[in-house]
Amino acid sequence: MPSFSRLALACAALLSAATLPATGFAKEEPHTSAAAFQAVLDCRKVADNTARLACYDAAAAAVGQAEAKGDIVVIDRAQAQKAHRQAFGLPVPSLDFLTRALKTEDIDKLDGVVKSARMDANGRWTMQLEDGAQWRQIAGDLLRDPHAGSKVVIHRGALGSFMMSVDGQAYIKVHRDI
Repeated sequence: MPSFSRLALACAALLSAATLPATGFAKEEPHTSAAAFQAVLDCRKVADNTARLACYDAAAAAVGQAEAKGDIVVIDRAQAQKAHRQAFGLPVPSLDFLTRALKTEDIDKLDGVVKSARMDANGRWTMQLEDGAQWRQIAGDLLRDPHAGSKVVIHRGALGSFMMSVDGQAYIKVHRDI
């Protein structure tokens, strides 16, 4: 399983566990910081310099411990962008918690390279891209067969669909499997 898939599943599970009440249905709540991180932010309110430093030291130690145990995950913008691109086309729950800073950079197009391609009994293609994504043809016809090294461009289509061009050919309708 690609490392992104493990990261995405772990993040989704962490988010789900943190937002599900005992009934099992997700609550709509505004974004809140993890308790360990919130403690760092709360230290800003301490007026006395010595007490504030002690607060920051204790809070920083708690954040370090929480990250080491996997209770919180810290990622930078580049990691969030990479995860956002790798999730393109997947029907996953909202990644807002992961890509909050990327709102202006919504992805509508993806360029890729075919790693392998195979045709099913119905003459439809399934293509594994070099990034690990697997796309399955669901409509349209290709004039030339895709192969390892073929360049693909995938666009968002209407109503949640996706369109792929292989080596500059006309677009076909595709679905992302993994």
